[in-house]
Amino acid sequence: MNHLEAARSWLAQDPDPKTRAELEGLITEQSLAELENRFSTTLQFGTAGLRGELGAGPNRMNRVVVARAAMAIAKFLKNNLATYQTKDSELLVVIGYDGRENSELFAKDSAGIISAQGIRVVLFDSMVPTPVAAFTGKRLGASATIIVTASHNPPRDNGYKVYLGGPNGGSQLVPPQDAEIAKEIAAVAANYTFDEIPQFGNYELAGSQAIDSYIQRAASLVEARDERRKNLKITHTSLHGVGWKVVSELFTGLGFELTPVAKQMDPDPKFPSVSFPNPEEPGAMDLAFEHATATSSELILANDPDADRLAVAVSEGEGWRMLTGDQVGLILAELCAKGSTAGNLANSIVSADISNLAKSHSLGYQQTLTGFKWISKVPDLVYGYEEALGYCVDPQYTPDKDGITAALLIAQLAVELKAQGSNLSEYLAELLDRYGHIATSQVSIRVTDLSIISTTMANLRREPPTEFSGSQLETEDLLNAGNPTDALVVTGGGAKLIFRPSGTEPKLKCYLQFQADSAASAASGLERLRIFASALLDDAQ
Repeated sequence: MNHLEAARSWLAQDPDPKTRAELEGLITEQSLAELENRFSTTLQFGTAGLRGELGAGPNRMNRVVVARAAMAIAKFLKNNLATYQTKDSELLVVIGYDGRENSELFAKDSAGIISAQGIRVVLFDSMVPTPVAAFTGKRLGASATIIVTASHNPPRDNGYKVYLGGPNGGSQLVPPQDAEIAKEIAAVAANYTFDEIPQFGNYELAGSQAIDSYIQRAASLVEARDERRKNLKITHTSLHGVGWKVVSELFTGLGFELTPVAKQMDPDPKFPSVSFPNPEEPGAMDLAFEHATATSSELILANDPDADRLAVAVSEGEGWRMLTGDQVGLILAELCAKGSTAGNLANSIVSADISNLAKSHSLGYQQTLTGFKWISKVPDLVYGYEEALGYCVDPQYTPDKDGITAALLIAQLAVELKAQGSNLSEYLAELLDRYGHIATSQVSIRVTDLSIISTTMANLRREPPTEFSGSQLETEDLLNAGNPTDALVVTGGGAKLIFRPSGTEPKLKCYLQFQADSAASAASGLERLRIFASALLDDAQ
């Protein structure tokens, strides 16, 4: 079947008027290159679930693709009943969704399809942050939790994130379960049209009580009363996402002085004020800086659209200083380690080493592969983080990154430091002096043609760098590791570079780390490393 025929076949089953009209236009115009892009392959289900651009065809996010995934997850759970049934000897799936285009529709389709398979389904009756859904799935001991979100991806994307119960503990799925579900998706696609998938089962709705349970648990991480909180002004932005409602209720209930960036506080799938709804992207924080300056705030807390990530900015001189993910990660590691007598701290290979901190608190330390699907699997996890603004401060209750509870701990620390005549910048400097100066950053290339990423990685593997600033470099290819992943790790002379395709965006990233005996030396080395890495990426494309 050629791509034009495949498109006509898809059109016959597509239930969505918008994607039908879009596809009809492509067929009429015989836009062969675009049809090839949509029909030459399928959106791959992996450890990040599904994520991609909205549109018609198997290589886009749409109702047909989501229906196949929902049916496949139901089949997977039924095939593995003994492994994933709850303590009540039933299968239970919790489903949440964010404010992106079609998120609610995809969630309701999934709820109907999975419940039609005789599985108990609890669907949130309104949009919620990803951490709230993950917490709820863990609290209920769900067989699986599904969250319809594309997190911080571009506005035209949506996604389908899956957590598993049973031995997975309510955290993100990992191999081989992702491959088993992918196999079921292929079987559903081969044997069912959209209309042939049973999709009208009965499901339950979760409302404010489920959200309140999350807020109560989050609030328990700090003291219930602290009069000093009213002395620190905080600006918050949710970047047109779903975080503000929960953040506002949590922080206000605890007495914090928190005000939102009004233009960004309500969910808006068009994300009108930002090019990319990611606080790491240039320009994304501009409105927050303006609001914080106008309100004389001393701290900015920014969540990405599904509120599982946190960015922090602190007032410095006449402007604002964005803390890196590694810097916030170090601060939160110290906070979580202080309250623990046993267990492990963990972060990923692309994040700064915190083994010295762990050792000083008599805790274990593990570095994992990239992603919270691996961090959350560390036994007896006390705290885990990844430099991409992801922090897990309450792993027994929310076994994933959570930008809301992380924001709460940072805000409380800022309050306490102000009362002592100090601030987060000074606190960070003390930690770096104590545990070692590692300056971190990244360079990346964003592409529209994904083949550029594979070509660049192949060229780097064939001719890896061998020398930097007079020091010899060694390269480790993690494709050859015990748990293979597509990454190259280059080290030597205090420098560390990790080349890795993004798992969620059309990007090739190079994570940079430079360790030295002082902040100035680390910063200088990092800048040289940035120039070096940028040239490597340019030459390898």
